[in-house]
Amino acid sequence: MISAAAAAPVPGRTKAFLRLVMIEHSVFALPFAYIASLTAMFATDRNIHWGTLLLVTVCMVGLRTFAMACNRIIDREIDARNPRTAGRELVTGAVSVRSAWTGAGAAVVVFLGAAALLNPLCLALAPLAVVPMVVYPYGKRFTNFPHAILGLAQAMGPIGAWLAVTGTWSWDAVILGLAVGVWIGGFDLIFACQDVQADRAHGVMSVPARFGVPAALWGARASAVVTTGLLVAYALATDAGLFFWVGLVIVVAAFCYEHTIVKPHDLSRLNRAFFTTNGFIGISLFVCALLDLLVRGLTV
Repeated sequence: MISAAAAAPVPGRTKAFLRLVMIEHSVFALPFAYIASLTAMFATDRNIHWGTLLLVTVCMVGLRTFAMACNRIIDREIDARNPRTAGRELVTGAVSVRSAWTGAGAAVVVFLGAAALLNPLCLALAPLAVVPMVVYPYGKRFTNFPHAILGLAQAMGPIGAWLAVTGTWSWDAVILGLAVGVWIGGFDLIFACQDVQADRAHGVMSVPARFGVPAALWGARASAVVTTGLLVAYALATDAGLFFWVGLVIVVAAFCYEHTIVKPHDLSRLNRAFFTTNGFIGISLFVCALLDLLVRGLTV
């Protein structure tokens, strides 16, 4: 007789795991890794190396999948006490903890394998990229600023993508990485505003829980300003052309929109600000950066 576990369709479990790690949210960080990779290729020989770009994609998705799986595993008890997150897969049992760890392990192996195929420096530094991904979920237990840990983790994407292409350190990539880290840390402040009551009730630490929603939103606005300044610095450092500057104008307009639709007394459009607007920001800047590089001589 076939057991219920054996009879359960594997595709169903796979879909549940992909929902657990919110695979579609790769759109936030991937565009900036591509900007770094393509800019490095332009600076090196003006040719797109598709194999390298594929490995960068595998690294980014693999590491992010590992990070999200660890986040959900570590936070499953906190999620169970929060009405907003009580329906998550590890809480409801749609995904078992064992399956989540298996997925996380497979993802980090894929990440390390892709890093090894890129170059020795990427492989040597790859374990360092894993550390903040595990520390971040614990951050809300010991600091009011776990968003900064998330920002640090995300900042490594563009830096690693540049290393993947050149095998050497680049301060230009650091500028872009800092821009991404400040940006993502900033909109995480907005996202955390919806959990203030639950966080305070259960001792979960965050800027909104400690300092209030208005302070968190002002922090997010300041992050947008700093991000803009860093992107300007990156454009100047890499001699970006007209299309990149057009992309920056679009980014600034999106930031302005984002911070006008979310107010301390009205968080009803928070998801639009967090998911839609920030996804639009990453994709728009990537498209403009790609056009800029192609116009300047990048060969497909």
